[in-house]
Amino acid sequence: MTIELNHTIVHATDKKASAQFLADLLGLEVGDQYGPFIPVTIPNGVTLDFYEGDGQPFVPQHYAFLVSEDEFDTIFGRIEERGLSYWADPYHRRPGEINTNDGGRGVYWEDPDGHNLEIITRPYGAGDE
Repeated sequence: MTIELNHTIVHATDKKASAQFLADLLGLEVGDQYGPFIPVTIPNGVTLDFYEGDGQPFVPQHYAFLVSEDEFDTIFGRIEERGLSYWADPYHRRPGEINTNDGGRGVYWEDPDGHNLEIITRPYGAGDE
C-alpha cells in the first residue's frame, strides 16, 4: 500500500502574507492561487494550502519540517535576522534556545496567526536507533 500526505489546509487571517512568511523562512516559493487557496509546496511534494475561510476563529496548529543541518542553519539564520521569538520546546517555556533532542537540533517559532512552526534535523525517536 502506498499512502502519502498530499496537502493540508493552513487557516490564516491573510493567506498571502502567511504563505509568503513561511516560504521566505524555508526558502520556498509561493504558488499561484488555486480556487480559494494559496499553496506552498514542500520539496517532498506535500502542499500547504493557505486559506482565509469565512473569517471564523480557528485553532492554531503545529507544522514541523524535517531539514538538513545546513538547511537548519540557513532557516534559523532567517528567524534570527527577522528578530522572531523562538523556543526550544513546543510549550514556549525555553525562549531564545534551540533543542538537541534525539541527537539533532530543533526550534519552534510562530507564524503571524499563532501556528506553532518547527524545524528539526532528526525525526522524533531517531536517537533510539
